[in-house]
Amino acid sequence: MIDIVEIVRGGLRLNPSLLAADFANLESDIRSLERVGATILHLDIMDGHFVPNISFGVPVVEAIRRVTELPLDVHLMLSQPEEYLKIFRQAGADLLSIHIEAVSDPRPLFDKIRKLGALSGLVLNPPTPVEIIEPFINDCELILTMGVMPGFGGQSFDIGTLDKLRYIKKIAKPDLLISVDGGVGDKTIKDCAEAGANLFVTGTALFNGELEQRFKHLNNLLKNE
Repeated sequence: MIDIVEIVRGGLRLNPSLLAADFANLESDIRSLERVGATILHLDIMDGHFVPNISFGVPVVEAIRRVTELPLDVHLMLSQPEEYLKIFRQAGADLLSIHIEAVSDPRPLFDKIRKLGALSGLVLNPPTPVEIIEPFINDCELILTMGVMPGFGGQSFDIGTLDKLRYIKKIAKPDLLISVDGGVGDKTIKDCAEAGANLFVTGTALFNGELEQRFKHLNNLLKNE
């Protein structure tokens, strides 16, 4: 099992969201991210039901796995995530995250994910009170707080996300990965870091410009936090 926790520990890390990449030149974008020092990649899987959009599925994850050895953080925005854990793990996922809005008790799925040899994550949407995930917060390796409603990139950041990050940081085990996704960019990334995040999913803010320069710029904002 790739120790993503160890990769992230000791620093704040950008987590490029390939949903915002140039799909006609996906391998080229991945190579650029590798050159500039990316340590992990984020893949959004959407079913058109749990969220009102469809992204990509198993064949694309398999293709990405073939061209990079970077850990793949696969975010399952699916109504029935339990049915897809094995196939996405086999496709190359190193971390599988599920939504608290899709499962009443995520712990059996965490166990299944770990038995498959991956790390487990739990996600909550902006309207979901952070207290709902408290019973499960230390049963997984990552908590992902959405800064926007999932489904589409380019949305404005929900400022209430910062309070959720502070709450999670306060009660979390020391090695928990605390991730934030949605609206993370120049104006919000430092606030997210100060609130307790250590993993920053960046899509539009990263790929909307010269990729390597944008990565360096956002990374420098974190280092100067």
